[in-house]
Amino acid sequence: MRNGVSYTLTFFLSLLLFYQAVWGKTDCVLNPLGVNGTPVITATGNTVYCPLSYTNIVTSITIADPVDTGTEAVYIQITQGYVKGEDQLILNGTYPTIVSQWIPDEGKLKLYNPSGLKVDYSEFETAILAVEFYSSNPFPSGTRSFSITLGKANFLPSNGHYYLYVPSIGITWTNAKNAAAAITYYGMQGYLATITTADEAQLAGKQAEGTGWIGGSDAETEGVWKWMTGPEAGTVFWNGLANGSTPNFAYWNNGEPNNLNDEDYAHITAPGIGLPGSWNDLSNTGETGGDYQPKGYVVEFGGMPGDNVVQLAASTSLTIVEITGIVEDSVCGSGSMTLEAQTSWGDVHWFDTPSGGTEVATGTTFVTPNLSVTTIYYVASDCAVQRIPVKATVTLIPAVSVNPVFSRCGPGFVSLHATTTAGTVYWYDVPTGGNYIILGNDYNTPNLTQDTTYYVEAVNNGCSSSGRIPVVAEINPIPQLTDEQADICQSGTLELDADLSGMNYLWSTGETTQTIMISQPGIYTVEVTNASNCSDIKTIDVSEIVLPIIENVNVTDDNVTVVVENPQDYFEYSLDGITFQKSNIFTNVSGGKQTAYVRDVFQCGLVQKEFVVIFPLKFFTPNFDSYNDNWEIRGMSDFPDAQVFIFDRFGKLLATLTHNNFLWDGTYLGELLPASDYWRLPCRFCQKAG
Repeated sequence: MRNGVSYTLTFFLSLLLFYQAVWGKTDCVLNPLGVNGTPVITATGNTVYCPLSYTNIVTSITIADPVDTGTEAVYIQITQGYVKGEDQLILNGTYPTIVSQWIPDEGKLKLYNPSGLKVDYSEFETAILAVEFYSSNPFPSGTRSFSITLGKANFLPSNGHYYLYVPSIGITWTNAKNAAAAITYYGMQGYLATITTADEAQLAGKQAEGTGWIGGSDAETEGVWKWMTGPEAGTVFWNGLANGSTPNFAYWNNGEPNNLNDEDYAHITAPGIGLPGSWNDLSNTGETGGDYQPKGYVVEFGGMPGDNVVQLAASTSLTIVEITGIVEDSVCGSGSMTLEAQTSWGDVHWFDTPSGGTEVATGTTFVTPNLSVTTIYYVASDCAVQRIPVKATVTLIPAVSVNPVFSRCGPGFVSLHATTTAGTVYWYDVPTGGNYIILGNDYNTPNLTQDTTYYVEAVNNGCSSSGRIPVVAEINPIPQLTDEQADICQSGTLELDADLSGMNYLWSTGETTQTIMISQPGIYTVEVTNASNCSDIKTIDVSEIVLPIIENVNVTDDNVTVVVENPQDYFEYSLDGITFQKSNIFTNVSGGKQTAYVRDVFQCGLVQKEFVVIFPLKFFTPNFDSYNDNWEIRGMSDFPDAQVFIFDRFGKLLATLTHNNFLWDGTYLGELLPASDYWRLPCRFCQKAG
């Protein structure tokens, strides 16, 4: 029957020896049997541990002492891999002179006589053989090492050193250094502990009975931390403050060392402050209370010149039987795979069910049959509580769906799109090799001016689609159209032309032919679409050509002005119907009946109006020099019934002119009249000529 009950006990270490250490006595020894009376303990038992089992830590144990036959206590400690709250040492059975006490903070089991009397070594041997290790974790890992010691000092099998915590409230680092050097342990010189490995930090710090000074200091050179004691004296183990570095090993707490208030000495931090068992720096005295007041010091024994070779402790270990590693495999599409698993001890067993079933293979390697779907196998060690899944992954080979051509009209970027049945789409600009451009279903190309080929593939967990698929980013031409302005004759028709042939057309009128006929002015548009489905729109602004309306023809002497009611820039004027001009003013017009013509330059229409140019000479010089010898009214020849009467200033009728003779030579009855003003009266002309 296993007895897991812990009993309260009192440590019967010699208080006198501790007082000597605290007060600096120079000859404190912890080997009352003397160098030649050192007991020797040997043990075997490096075996394996199956999860959730109770397993003995030794298979044999022998304690030999040339001087004595017994001792007060034996200490068994988990020195490597200890997990507080899960691991425990248990004394199985009941013994008349021995009880046990489990100390979880130290991972230590104490076997002792509750009366304080010595117990025979043989009885301790029997009890040690019954000590079992148990972990409540169904999946523990690693190795557990155990030390069995006859003294209170903790033993570390990896270096063969012993560690003793000495409580001493408020002791300075200097006094602790001297006190540690004054202690010997079975002929081994003590010194403030120098911690150089992780398992040493675990045992001497986290699993120690208490916390306190250790042998490190940067008092010599600020920021250069050295071990000042033991075999490592003078060895640098840290440079700088909290953000510094170590050339070998250091275990500072978070934010340490910080040199607050000139702190030059290393100290194991009190429990509950940051990392368990880690270090902080303090001044030589530390604080006067609280977590940063020194509570003692850690003494290390071993490795000093002249030390006795002692065997006060034995060590064993249990290797936890577990699967220490697995290697899964995968295949693209289908196929066989090779799965691997390693165990800390024994054989590896393969199953195709999480529990029960039949073993399918044994060994570290398992080759699956051909698989077309992902399959989970399960692996277990010889004494596993639960099987571990190992996946044989069948990865779907992706298939890419993509249009071979993506088009746009005119230069610019092209939006490419592809989909895959699994995995991720990769876009490239080369058919093989090279780096991918972008990942994802969509890719917007740079601005392109010509057709460009890209390539696409998909990758699903390392499985690629079958080759890269070319995708063309096609740049199609846009119909080149030019807007126009056109003119339509009033009440006329006009043909509009889209200009480009062989296209699809859609006019704003709804018509779909290349040309259309219109009869009204306005703005017309036509959308022209080519075979690539690229379109452009042409706009034709059609203005109406109005017909001229002659309002009047103004005649001044031989000057004529044609006046229209609706003048336009595109009107042209003529008096002969042949030669047209932009100006509506004519000079040196011949007398007589005339016709004024007005048309538009587009020749939509021509209008005309008759008028008469009649103008008398303002003076004449009848001196027979052939210049201005006669007076006349030009244009009268077109009016046969017209008459002109000429009078002198006194109203005397001097001459009558008819269409047969509209010239007056300045004579009356054959005589030349004197120079003077004369008057005409074209009454009959006015009536008949208008």
